[in-house]
Amino acid sequence: MKVHVLCSLFCCYNLFEFMKWMTRSTGGHCLEQILQRLASENAKQRRNAIDVISELIHLLSNSIDKLPSVAWQDIANSLLERLSDEETIIREQASNLLARIDPSVSLPALVGLLYSSDDRVKRSAATTFVAVLNYHGQEPGVICMLLDCLSNLNQSRDLPNATGDVWKESNRDADPVLKLIPEWSKTVQDWKPFVAALTEKMFADPGNATIVRFMSCLSDRLAEVADVVLYSVLLQMQRQEVDESLVSQRECGSYTNQDSVKQQSLFDRLCPLLIIRMLPLKVFDDLNLSVMYGQLLNQWVILGCGDIKADQECISAFLVKRALNESEFEDVRKLAAELCGRIHPQVLLPAVTSVLEHATVLHDTLKIKACLFSLCTSLVVRGGESFPHSALLKIRQVLEKILRWPPLDDNEVSKAQRGCIDCLALIICAELEGPGSDIESRRRKFSGKADTETSIFNYVIHQLITNEEEVENSAYEANISRSFRICMANVLISACQKVSDSNKESLAQKALLHLIPSVKGIRYPEIRSACVQVLFSAVYHLKSAVLPYSADLLKLSLELLQNGSEKERLGGAKLMASLMASEDEILETISVGLIEARSVLSNVSRSDLSLEIRQICKQLLACITT
Repeated sequence: MKVHVLCSLFCCYNLFEFMKWMTRSTGGHCLEQILQRLASENAKQRRNAIDVISELIHLLSNSIDKLPSVAWQDIANSLLERLSDEETIIREQASNLLARIDPSVSLPALVGLLYSSDDRVKRSAATTFVAVLNYHGQEPGVICMLLDCLSNLNQSRDLPNATGDVWKESNRDADPVLKLIPEWSKTVQDWKPFVAALTEKMFADPGNATIVRFMSCLSDRLAEVADVVLYSVLLQMQRQEVDESLVSQRECGSYTNQDSVKQQSLFDRLCPLLIIRMLPLKVFDDLNLSVMYGQLLNQWVILGCGDIKADQECISAFLVKRALNESEFEDVRKLAAELCGRIHPQVLLPAVTSVLEHATVLHDTLKIKACLFSLCTSLVVRGGESFPHSALLKIRQVLEKILRWPPLDDNEVSKAQRGCIDCLALIICAELEGPGSDIESRRRKFSGKADTETSIFNYVIHQLITNEEEVENSAYEANISRSFRICMANVLISACQKVSDSNKESLAQKALLHLIPSVKGIRYPEIRSACVQVLFSAVYHLKSAVLPYSADLLKLSLELLQNGSEKERLGGAKLMASLMASEDEILETISVGLIEARSVLSNVSRSDLSLEIRQICKQLLACITT
């Protein structure tokens, strides 16, 4: 039967009779014939056929009568094939029609087309995908259906798409789908139903990384209803209890796929935290958000054992408790500690500094590491300006106590001390980020106090380069003091690695102006060697910021090569190598001193007792002479 005759039948029959005739009469082949014409090589037949289907869908949208689901699936498959049609008008019409039919018959295959190797198909599929979501965009069930499609996509190995192509596992990354989600999200008018559906789905399948990534794409939108999101999370956290039998082997730090019970429990407890992490920092800035903070401002209670108590049932209280809970999974503690770093400092600092003090007295490295991780995260995401200066000084005093612990063959103590070093380095970076970005201008705000009291940067440098009066100290105390000074050198090295590009010059000025002239006057060789390592790190990480000091650095490296201990000579050689590998401006500045350097390197390369030093000097000498 010709298509124009079918069109006439729309006028001659009522819709119900026409549909019944089209799907059942003549063996039910009428619809099949229309779809065959839609796949015809003749463009006119394809246009006529898609006009018929368009009219059919239009009539059905205003009728209580329904087509069989099999018929709808056939229509959807045929329209999906037209997304690759050579005729632009047919592609566009197919895209518009797919948006108007039930997504359950088109969405799985449409997602598959987003991975097509045919760019035209991929573009049409992307346009259609967004159109489908926009048309059904106020229905959370459609989004849940999409998430199921993505999950199935990741679980199957070789899944054929609507065009018959097979796309391999390596191509099944969710990015082609997820990058289209923000465009759809702009059309959603009410996010509350979506929050309920998405969080419920994530809590039901906490190990599903696809849901996590999908919700991450909606971060800013979810922030608009943060109270609804957080309340859902809070209810979930209140229902959860720690099964200590599952975390008794927490030292292992990982859980295999075979250990399914532990794995599921771990995912269950990570899930609420992952949702919180999706929310932007501005959500944590609202001190009036009761579900986040309750009435916690200055209402923490620190127990004698160092644990924390908060009568308020709110998100921030749960985060702190999970970060400090020794019976918790290690991964959960780490993520909770990271999220604590986002808590507003007015709420975070009273709790964390008090816990840190108690934990230091008790040598509780688990709580110390959690507190340090939170403080470091806060310094990174908020900067030092949000920290009262008195709080920074108090933190510094506690960190000094930890860094003065005697060296032990204890990995946990070493980790805690490494955390202290990184925390002090981040405080230095935060000082440099202050108003005016000039340390001295910031220091003048606290006039009347010694430099080392008003600037942690000054304090670190002072502790490193100042020779203490250790005559009356025992050898044990002197050893701890020297170990602490080496820690201060490591703080400066860490600061060189972490400082922002805009503050490299300030760091170089403050550190190098003090260190370069002080190295030779330091009493202990190991401290001098540590200072040289700081200088090497400065040249390597601060790059052109050390230009004004490069000539002095070269001179110092030559003196160390001639008169230093073995460690100092090695450090001097590496310092010179770093200078010679620097940018052209630095090479030009030190070029005058390379004549003397050639002579020194020649002597050392022949006579030094250390094979490593001789080899480095030979290589440097070759660089100068070529």
